[in-house]
Amino acid sequence: MEKLTRRGFVKASAAAGIALAAGIAPGADAVKPTMKKAWIVGKIDEAELTKLKNAGFDGVETQAIVSPEEAAKGRAIAEKVGMKIHSVLRGWMNFNSKDPAAVKSSIEATAAALRAAQGYGADAILLVPCRIGSKDMAMPEAWEFQIEFDEKTGHISKVAAGDNEKYKAYIEAHNWAVDSSTKAVKELIPVAQETKVVIALENVWNNLWVQPAIFKQFVASFNDPWVKAYFDIGNHVKYAPPQDFINSLGKLIAKIHIKDFKLNPNGHGGTFVHPRDGSVNWPIVHKALVDAGYEGGWLTVEDGGLPLEEFNRRLDLIIAGK
Repeated sequence: MEKLTRRGFVKASAAAGIALAAGIAPGADAVKPTMKKAWIVGKIDEAELTKLKNAGFDGVETQAIVSPEEAAKGRAIAEKVGMKIHSVLRGWMNFNSKDPAAVKSSIEATAAALRAAQGYGADAILLVPCRIGSKDMAMPEAWEFQIEFDEKTGHISKVAAGDNEKYKAYIEAHNWAVDSSTKAVKELIPVAQETKVVIALENVWNNLWVQPAIFKQFVASFNDPWVKAYFDIGNHVKYAPPQDFINSLGKLIAKIHIKDFKLNPNGHGGTFVHPRDGSVNWPIVHKALVDAGYEGGWLTVEDGGLPLEEFNRRLDLIIAGK
């Protein structure tokens, strides 16, 4: 064993002091951040948060959009338990409505979610700007999409190989959704700046931005630090491998939802399953997240049907890159 000199002892002590000042335990591998585990809840309840804490979770995403004052009370409850309310799930809006009153209502509801998030101490809200599609609107199957779009406007010109005439209504609805959603989100950016809460856009099976390049274009088009992406891993499997979306979005990713999806044997369609039971290649997804700089970020389970401890165990495996 190498003899410890006085000079070596002083250097070692100084290094330890720096580590302690940074909140790093001596000898720990804490300099490398890890991803944090969360669960979705409704109203903030101390008993429920305690149960989640005991099961190994670090925080929650809440669906309860309340007044800033009520949210601050929820934050105090979470801090008492040792948990973090990291996000607010705003969900679906109608920014593409042709009714101005409906658009105004959606903008106001989103602003309320941003202010609630500030009260909770959360740093983002999940926002689905709108949805398109109906039984009478022809659109490609998930595996048929081959989107061509304008990099500047985000407008699509083709969505599949061959003649796209039958998809004309879908293309028009998509482009209207892009323009109307862009306008609404830009109106909300000042509120995001005021509250210091990110607007994290999600395209959860709303028939919009269904391929990596066009989803990135939409989020990046705002060119604003208060507008990023909320990426749901399981929701995108039917369109493309989730790592393709992650690699495309990169540092635009603000939050991650965890679920899995099992493709049919022919690769077309499938069904949702519990994390690690489906077609997601979790080690590759983990590497993509690390490459995107997401270490230290939140992984929020959007699933049910298993004990909390089992979900926690599966998250630990994902975080370990297994």
